[in-house]
Amino acid sequence: MEEVIVRAEELCKTFPLSRKQRRLEKTTAKKKVAVDGLSFTAKRGEIYGLLGPNGAGKTTTLRMLSTLLEPDSGDATVLGHSIRKEKAAVRDCLGFMTSELKLEKFFTPDYLFDFFGTMHGMEKDRIAERKRELFSRFGVNSFAGVKVGDLSTGMLQKVSLVIAIVHDPDVVVFDEPTNGLDVLTARVVTDFLEELRAMGKSIILSTHIFSLVEKLCDRVGIIIDGRMAAEGALGELCGELSLEERFFKIYRDLKGDIL
Repeated sequence: MEEVIVRAEELCKTFPLSRKQRRLEKTTAKKKVAVDGLSFTAKRGEIYGLLGPNGAGKTTTLRMLSTLLEPDSGDATVLGHSIRKEKAAVRDCLGFMTSELKLEKFFTPDYLFDFFGTMHGMEKDRIAERKRELFSRFGVNSFAGVKVGDLSTGMLQKVSLVIAIVHDPDVVVFDEPTNGLDVLTARVVTDFLEELRAMGKSIILSTHIFSLVEKLCDRVGIIIDGRMAAEGALGELCGELSLEERFFKIYRDLKGDIL
């Protein structure tokens, strides 16, 4: 029986809406429901994809799993540790990579890697070993001494990635892992994700790119309006349809015409 590493159970999260936001969204509701009773599992040695349009609740879900946001209700466990009650233990075994990571512009990738490694309680020799490995793999050496404020979007994405996995976590969470990357670097990242899976890591990624899910994911959950609209292995979920065709059929059934 495959080992479940991440288990999300009835996760819910709402955010208050300002008057301006209510006008823009043409609603009288004072709160926006971002995630609405979401449940799923991720197993050891698999890549689980959360697929959905912008605003579906994917990023909010990943931030809750990574203990960056507190759920309004529900819970999730990472290697048996509750995201509500055991935040430090979750962070020890999980890495979270997002293109929205805010890095101090005056620091260099070299300094930041050491800083985050120390924050995870790693020994200096181990930090140096991981730095050599990851900086070489993702081409960070060429700008390791350049201040973050002077880096391109693609370079920042690489720095965010190596920082996220500095401590070699068992669970890796990626929010839009290829966003902002050129095609060559994106290929390096996707190849690396497949290597992580082969090493027995559990990977959860959010994306709106159908081809990325078809290339990488063992199972996928389709999220619409913060709810799980469909879930399963790609073959079971899609049948004779492509993932794109299946997604839009589900979307139309729930929301009506797209245009």
